[in-house]
Order: sequence, then structure tokens, then C-alpha cells
Amino acid sequence: MVTTELSPRLTNRRLLALHREGFVLLPGVLNGLQIETLRDAIDRLEPQHWDYSGLLEHYKCVFNRDPLWLPFLDLPGIIELAEVALGADCHVIGQTAWRCHPGFIGPALHLDYLVMELPHSLLADPSFKMPMQICTAHLYLDDIDADLCPTQVIPGSHRAGRPPTAGENQWQGHTARPVLCRAGDVLMFRSELWHAGSSNRTLDRTRYLLQVHYGRRMVAQRFAPYLHWCFNPAVLAAATPRQLRLLGDHLEAEYD
Repeated sequence: MVTTELSPRLTNRRLLALHREGFVLLPGVLNGLQIETLRDAIDRLEPQHWDYSGLLEHYKCVFNRDPLWLPFLDLPGIIELAEVALGADCHVIGQTAWRCHPGFIGPALHLDYLVMELPHSLLADPSFKMPMQICTAHLYLDDIDADLCPTQVIPGSHRAGRPPTAGENQWQGHTARPVLCRAGDVLMFRSELWHAGSSNRTLDRTRYLLQVHYGRRMVAQRFAPYLHWCFNPAVLAAATPRQLRLLGDHLEAEYD
């Protein structure tokens, strides 16, 4: 079993990478049994509401389907980083499972969420730290090579202060580079980072991926089907206090 050092010093180094590069790769977060468990669980998923299938299978809010998914909301090393980046009262705004089959074409360069556009003069100042609002963890369940849908990132592009325009493929002379990694590694990135998917160019391999999206306390939780949303009682009964907080069981705050 691979172990992850959880010292505050390591977490702070990773936080610095989020501020400097916009992303950080955490090696060996998942062990072999966890990887096998997640792949098997994804194979058993059935589409609900806005889920879709085809060359890309995408399943939303999987944490609510079975207590099996709960431990992957607050994995050691990931949750500590989320809490220092977004606050000790941060929560989960989504957990999605993916299968990308041969022939899948990944999305173009984009960012996920930008609170506001900021002037270049401010963003170019190295003393300015742009607060994070949302971060995403990609839990890779395969060894990712150049042909198996590697995530593409442009280091530092979170400081562009804007989304990429249609057809734009670089920022300050830097083009997107693939994140090549091992099964069990986790990529954490902030929502302003310019990133892209890539195609599955293999003939017979499917990429398995679990995403967890973390947001600050005041970022709305996005649990489809919204007005008809209902927590699974079995999930709530199995959740730890920290997992319940991540699902929305907060202390009273100013806008509650």
C-alpha cells in the first residue's frame, strides 16, 4: 500500500503550487484495492437524470448512490489541501465518475469558473495571491500515457484573468502540456486554470476517472436534479462528521 506524507509542510508546498502553477500532482494517493473498487463501482453505474453515455459515460453526484463513494470525498492528502486552499468549512459541490472509450474526443482549452476578470497589472504582480473559490481533484484509475486521454494544462494560466478565446491554444507563449501519471495519482487544480481534455487514441483501453469538486462555504452546492434533490438516507447514516460537513451539514453562518 502506498502511503502519503500528511505533514503541514507538504500540504503548504502543494498550496504554493496551486498559487504558482494553478495545479499540483499528488502521487500514489490511491492504492490498488481502492483503484479496483472504484473501477468496479463505475462499471455498475446506471444513468440518472443528466447522466449520459456513449463514447463518454459521465455520472453525476455518485456520492449519493451508495456509501461506497464517501471515503473518496476526504482522502488523506486531498482533503487537507482543499481545506487550506478553500477554508476549513469548504464543502463538496460535485463528485462525478467518467469512462472515456476509444474514439472519445476531449474538450477544447477552457477554464471551469472565474469569479471576475482582473487587470493584467494586478495579476502580473507576484505579490498578489488570487484567492481560490473552487478546486477539482482528478482521481486517475489508469496509467495515463499520451494516447489515453491525458489532461492538458497550461502552467500559470490561472493568472490570465480571463477565459481562453475560441481557438486560442497558448498563454504567454506557453501551450498546454499533458499530465502523464500513474493509476492512483491525483491532479488538483483551481477553477481558473486553462486546461483541456484529450482524445482516447487507443484501440482497446477505456480511461476511468473520478472527479471531486470542492468549493468555499459560500459557493452553492450543485446537486442535480435540484428542486427534486433528496439525500440517500443510507449515505447520511454512514457518513463521518467531516463527510457530513462536506455534504452540507454546516454550522450556522451569515446567510443561513
